[in-house]
Amino acid sequence: MGRIRLLPETVASQVAAGEVVERPASLVKELIENSIDAGAGRIDIMVRRGGISLVRVIDDGCGMDRDDALLSLERHATSKIRSAADLQAVATLGFRGEALPSIASVSRFRLTTREPHAITGSEIIVNGGKLEIVRDGGEAPGTQVEVRSLFYNLPARRKFLRSENTESRNIEHQIHLQAIGHPQIAFSLLRDDRVLFRLPAAATLGDRIRDLYGIELLERLVEVTGTVPRKIRIGGFIGQAGLSRQTRTQQLVFVNGRAIESSLITAAIREGYHTALMKGQYPVTFLFLELDPAVVDVNVHPAKREVRFRDPAGVREAIVRSVQQTLEGGRAAWQKKFRAPASFPATGPGKAVTDLRLRSEVSAPEELPRELPHLGPSAAGLAVAGIGDPGRAVKAEQAPSPAPVKRDGNQQEFQIIGVLSKLYVLMENADGLVLVDQHAAHERILFEELRRRMEEQGVPTQKLLLPQTFDVPPRDADWIEGNLLILQKMGIGIESFGPNTFKIESVPSFLNVSDPVQFMRKVVDDLKSATNSASAMRLGEEMIAKSVCRHAVKANDPLRYPELEKLIRDLLDCDLPYCCPHGRPTMIQISLAELEKKFGRKV
Repeated sequence: MGRIRLLPETVASQVAAGEVVERPASLVKELIENSIDAGAGRIDIMVRRGGISLVRVIDDGCGMDRDDALLSLERHATSKIRSAADLQAVATLGFRGEALPSIASVSRFRLTTREPHAITGSEIIVNGGKLEIVRDGGEAPGTQVEVRSLFYNLPARRKFLRSENTESRNIEHQIHLQAIGHPQIAFSLLRDDRVLFRLPAAATLGDRIRDLYGIELLERLVEVTGTVPRKIRIGGFIGQAGLSRQTRTQQLVFVNGRAIESSLITAAIREGYHTALMKGQYPVTFLFLELDPAVVDVNVHPAKREVRFRDPAGVREAIVRSVQQTLEGGRAAWQKKFRAPASFPATGPGKAVTDLRLRSEVSAPEELPRELPHLGPSAAGLAVAGIGDPGRAVKAEQAPSPAPVKRDGNQQEFQIIGVLSKLYVLMENADGLVLVDQHAAHERILFEELRRRMEEQGVPTQKLLLPQTFDVPPRDADWIEGNLLILQKMGIGIESFGPNTFKIESVPSFLNVSDPVQFMRKVVDDLKSATNSASAMRLGEEMIAKSVCRHAVKANDPLRYPELEKLIRDLLDCDLPYCCPHGRPTMIQISLAELEKKFGRKV
């Protein structure tokens, strides 16, 4: 008897603070969210020693009277919800009523607040959770929260904090998140009496991204477009194909203005990029989702970093579709950037252009020619000048110089001027120099052609000499039984062979499958992570990409001028012409301004 006791209020508050206040950056987040909920138009943050010594957040929001200010320091006191029913549709950033009392219990805390039309405000001082002073204050309208000596009464917790520089960077990242999520609010950050940034209220999200990350990044972003269900609105910016990072640090996602971390949304973004992203790389995103608060549960964790969706599959589908349509919709701008002609000039009588696409009779990758068929003797060759070696110049009668490609009678678009290292096609356009990776370009062309034919005609299969059986967990068994038609369309002959057991009789003929059981387990894992509307060929696309890599033109394969014309035209017709199936770029532009800087003509 007597072993179970009620914790003192101070200890209980310190325990609660362990979940809400993990480090200085988390208390900055909580204070800024309170300011945003209070309708602030400007928020100023000041920190010293990484927030360990001092954090001060000042806003010009609605402020509080004395009674509300005192009540805000009580646990579970909030102005944002009234009943349990309100939890089903939380429309504010804060709602739990835990932040201020938790912060006050582990610091030397000072709160001053004043309503806009009040003559005087209120000042409240709390040390380690104990209320010490309540008096009139003369601060400007709004609220100011000052937190000193964080975790001074919890030395064991304070030892777990990182260096001052690390904590300062975490604070800066948190402020960046809030500034991106709410561009209409002005922010400033003062670190150790040095101004890091002052962000004026921005008219658009693009302006805020430019102010924080620079015009260079903004120019490589595309605004999110695409049709999504009426119940979900998706906006923001995502990186162009080829723009990626090695970590997720610039993969920012907001749901109803709240910065969140969601494995579901991360996977959806990844699937939306699909072959437009290199393996091991992460896209740059500033993605905003607007949903009815009733279909989003934000009451998952005290830190409010996680959310749950009532219809996760619908959210995932909408994100995938929006990202895909945005990338595909940028094709016109991409063509304009490289001055792509609407149609190529004729190569002259008797100079037929070799089609680099798959021939109509080809039904599987192994039937692709290992080498490209070249043009006949009467066709025009490619003029490749030997750079730095006059003796390598091609004679005029062997390969006449290509004429510039024009869209109309007067405007020159670009002209092919040579090939570098038997791989990079060099072209000149109005902006400077364009380089095309002939191997990457041909990979993209073959990949999309083969994927389209397999979706339309099905996949050729090969019977196994000895059918094999394998067991799976109950959930995987349910999924396989519900998707047998999709698997069969992908060229996998599979059928039920008892409870949680299946038999594999055939596999796609173009895949080199040494272990059918292991192959099938990977199929299930890959397809379970895809959306319901994903291509039935999603599983095989990685294998298709490897196959076309073997059959695409190589670095040392010489192409003649008409073949290069056809290569570029076919590339521009692709759904995602920006990159090969492995995510590498197919074309890059080197501007005249950049060249002039390299040669010292411009600073």
